[in-house]
Amino acid sequence: MTNPDVAILMLSLFIMLVMLGFPVAFTLLAMGVGFGYYAYFEAGSIQTLSDVFSNKIFYLLNQNTYSVMENDTLVAIPLFLFMGYIVERANIVNRLFQALQMAARNLPGSMAIAALLTCAVFSTASGIVGAVVTLMGLLAYPAMAKANYDKKFAAGVICAGGTLGILIPPSIMLIVYSAIAELSPLRLYAAAVLPGFLLAGSYIVYVIVRVLINPSIAPKPNEDDIPPKSVIYWNLLTSFVPLTMLIIVVLGSILGGLSTPAEAAAMGALGSIVLAALYRSLTWDMMKQSVYLTAKATAMVCWLFVGSWTFASVFSYLGGHEVIEHFIVGFQLAPWQFLVLAQAIIFLLGWPLEWSEILIIFVPIFLPMLDNFGVNPYFFAMLVALNLQTSFLTPPMAMSAYYLKGVLGPVIELMDIFRGLMPYLGIVIFVMVMMYQFPGLALWLPDVLFGPYVK
Repeated sequence: MTNPDVAILMLSLFIMLVMLGFPVAFTLLAMGVGFGYYAYFEAGSIQTLSDVFSNKIFYLLNQNTYSVMENDTLVAIPLFLFMGYIVERANIVNRLFQALQMAARNLPGSMAIAALLTCAVFSTASGIVGAVVTLMGLLAYPAMAKANYDKKFAAGVICAGGTLGILIPPSIMLIVYSAIAELSPLRLYAAAVLPGFLLAGSYIVYVIVRVLINPSIAPKPNEDDIPPKSVIYWNLLTSFVPLTMLIIVVLGSILGGLSTPAEAAAMGALGSIVLAALYRSLTWDMMKQSVYLTAKATAMVCWLFVGSWTFASVFSYLGGHEVIEHFIVGFQLAPWQFLVLAQAIIFLLGWPLEWSEILIIFVPIFLPMLDNFGVNPYFFAMLVALNLQTSFLTPPMAMSAYYLKGVLGPVIELMDIFRGLMPYLGIVIFVMVMMYQFPGLALWLPDVLFGPYVK
């Protein structure tokens, strides 16, 4: 076998092992070290037992680990995670949902709209899809079920709204993408603002239209259950305003160029602690749990990076990237055809794989081709970010469905959740088409804030 053949075998074997359920990070490491030992092996280099460990793959692994540890961009990840976990455990989201539910009481599907708005706001405060879906499954689904909402409709709202966290800043996914593609996280955040809120707005429009067509899926609230306006205003003032102000300060400092994502994340983490203290929810046990969960999630991300960079380095050294690049370029595609092909592949990969695996392993295969087709890398990043929403919504690996099923148990069947998700897949694809037709949705704000993109 030639080296490119070995590279394709390496990629195929990785996909098979991941689909069998092996941990992604350690599968990447094992594949990278195993095939890397073959790639860097020199005939006659082993004279003694100690020479077995003189292979260059071990040096590469060590260097990749060190590079991850010293990467300033990645410092923002544990801080944003910590901010999200504090907000989640401080009962702030519960207050927010109740306040928005009261404020939207006159709209069709008011609880569903309140759930989507809460997901959008909470997403900007955490960027953790699992946390948003899980918490909203505990808060919003029982409330909608009590109000006789259709269970498939309610489940779809929560799962779709929960995935907004990987697109709306401060998205953890965008930080990971910036490190992989070596792009500015500031421009990526700016590029994601309009597409993120366009997608959230499209979800809300769909809910309103769907309920207007079929009111039985979301009955109106009883007048007796609606509190006085003074109570509604007070609840909005004490729940929506503080969290929103914290988010505006964090994102504003990033987009305004006043701070790096890591510095803004540190402000957000401190602000979340202050909010928790003001709500009298700050306890030692809550802090301890938040720190533990932050460390656990951060360790996973860091090992993913170490494994993926090692895997990608060996895959490229064996000629794997060149094989795929020559294969795609050989079709002599127009730029729009390349974009459609790339997004179709990423969409199909979302069926069996999660966003982290797609982003870390497969997206770098397309990045070197962007110059060949004249594609703006930030525009491509936003198409990928939107597309990765589908990895949480597409069966059989639709993780948002499993998060919701995990907290609801026998209350709802998994197939009912899948059925509730389907319309939102169509909405994501619609927004992707809109952004392709109007690239300014992704590129206007970064150009206004930071000037035209120059490679």
